[in-house]
Amino acid sequence: MNRDHTTADLAALIGSRICHDLISPIGAIANGLELLSMSGRPSGPELDLISDSAGNAGARIGFFRIAYGAAGAQLMTRSEVSGILGAVTAGTRLLTDWQPADPQPRRDVRLAFLAMQCCEYALPYGGVITFSLSDHWQISGRADTVNADAGLWDSLTDPDTQTEVTAATVQFALLARLARQEGRDLSTSATEESVTIRF
Repeated sequence: MNRDHTTADLAALIGSRICHDLISPIGAIANGLELLSMSGRPSGPELDLISDSAGNAGARIGFFRIAYGAAGAQLMTRSEVSGILGAVTAGTRLLTDWQPADPQPRRDVRLAFLAMQCCEYALPYGGVITFSLSDHWQISGRADTVNADAGLWDSLTDPDTQTEVTAATVQFALLARLARQEGRDLSTSATEESVTIRF
C-alpha cells in the first residue's frame, strides 16, 4: 500500500469510487425510462418525476466526480465542462458562464468546480457564477444578495483559521488543501454583490 497518499488524495479516491459505483444504476434507470417511452406506454406525472430525478442525480454525480474525485493531467473540453455545469444547474436559480475556450486540465477544472461551490454557498438566492482564465483562474459569483461567511472565506487563504467544517462547507476545506498541495496560491474578495476566488 502506498503510504505517501495524503488525506486529500484518499478523499478524492473515495469520491471517485462512490461516483463510479452510483453512475451505473442511475444510468440504468434513465435507460429503462427511455425504453418505456419508446414502447408506446402512456407516461404520467409519476414517470416524469422519476425521469427528472434520475437526470438530476446523474448530473450531480457527474459534477461530484470531477469536484471530489481523483484528477490527473487529462484535458476537458469546453463542451464537456459546459455540459456538466448546465446539467447540474438546470432547474435551479444558479447560472454559470464557463469562458475558457481551450481544453483545460482536469485538476484545474476540479479546483474551479470546488471554487464554484464555495461561491454558490454565498449566493443563497442564486446568481451567476463566471469562470475566466488569463494569467490565473478567476471564479466569481454575482447576485443581489451575497452572504459570505468571513470564517469560511478566511480559511481559504489562512490555514490557521479556526472554523467548523460541515458536510455543507467541506468544499472550502478541500479547495484550500488541494490548492496548497498543487502549489497554487488562493486569493479571495467579497463585496455586497459578489464573491471571487483566484488561483
